[in-house]
Amino acid sequence: MDIPRESSRRRRFLRRALFTVVIVGSLLAGTLGLRRLEPAAPTVDRSIKWTDRVKRGDMTRKVRGIGNLVPVSIRWTSPDTTGRVEKILVHPGTSVTKDTVILELSNPELELSCEEAKLNVKSAESRYDAKKVEIQQTILNLEAALAGANANYITAQLESEPNEELCERGALAPVQVKIGKIRVEQLAKLKELEEKRLEVQREFARTQMDVVEAELKQARALYELKQKQLDALHVRAGIDGVLEQVLVEEGQQVSPATNIAKVSDPTHLKAVLRIEQNQAREVKIGQPAEIDLRNSVLQGHVARIDPAVQEGSVSVDVVLDGPLPEGARPDLSVNGTIEIEKLTDVLYVGRPTFGQPGGTVTIFKLDPDKKGARRVPVTLGRGSVNTIEVIEGLEEGDEVIVSDMTEWADVDRIRLR
Repeated sequence: MDIPRESSRRRRFLRRALFTVVIVGSLLAGTLGLRRLEPAAPTVDRSIKWTDRVKRGDMTRKVRGIGNLVPVSIRWTSPDTTGRVEKILVHPGTSVTKDTVILELSNPELELSCEEAKLNVKSAESRYDAKKVEIQQTILNLEAALAGANANYITAQLESEPNEELCERGALAPVQVKIGKIRVEQLAKLKELEEKRLEVQREFARTQMDVVEAELKQARALYELKQKQLDALHVRAGIDGVLEQVLVEEGQQVSPATNIAKVSDPTHLKAVLRIEQNQAREVKIGQPAEIDLRNSVLQGHVARIDPAVQEGSVSVDVVLDGPLPEGARPDLSVNGTIEIEKLTDVLYVGRPTFGQPGGTVTIFKLDPDKKGARRVPVTLGRGSVNTIEVIEGLEEGDEVIVSDMTEWADVDRIRLR
């Protein structure tokens, strides 16, 4: 009968224990090793991502805005007096001239007032004519009196001339000579008085005529005003162009403060762009601009900057330098860019999705073999619409991903396929 030996059992137990320890140790070592390994880099489809190469050279800074084409010449028409809309003759969309009657108003009180003013003019003209005849008659009478006094003076002078010679011969008494001289002197004074009287009357006549003439002018001016107001009841366009809006209806009562029609010149348009308020700080009058009409691009320049901010943007007027293409019309939506400045010999790249001027972002830079990319911090400088200056973090010739990489925000490396 075989008896198991104690030493064999012990050796088997030791072998089993050692084998167990080795297996457990290997498992622990493998687990720790796997934990220390970095996770595999995610794979990104290269075709759906935009890349750009870092360049050195001249970069033009621009700001972009959206807006509309707006007529340069706009005329809001309002009546000169209160009236009721009798008839609308022209409807929106119709080409008009400055003398085209858009609508007709009525105002019976104004018509009566105009007729009264016309009668007042006729009355003032009659008074003017009557006063003119009266003054002429008075002056003629005074001129006749002056002529008589002058004739008497000359006659007396001629009669007194031989008296002294006759007195020396004793044919005439000395007293007769004195009487003749006195008579000549009296007639001379009478002639002088008649001359002064005529002069005063003429001056007085001018004053009287000025008064009646002023009354006549006042009456005519009032009649012309009433006539203009009456003519203004035929509301005209005022400028050559297209009637855009008629804001009243037939039968409606309107006042002088009411805008009743809008006329614009569609052949002279400007672009009004809305620029984000932070970018608008660098916009100045005279800067060149490009207006994209989708079917053509027009050149222009900044002509006006609105001082007020509305809903976070500033309105900028751009005057177009060239002729308008076919299809350009008021209120057409446009995109525009304004050239701010030109930077020379700078490092720049296509603007990343979340890259802001003066900030620091992390961008995926492609490996030399183009099979992968790693995240690097980049300091940005001055920005434009599509490009931005690189201050630090990239070198000329580096290729980076500029499209949105938010999906891989928690990884530092990706693979490209």
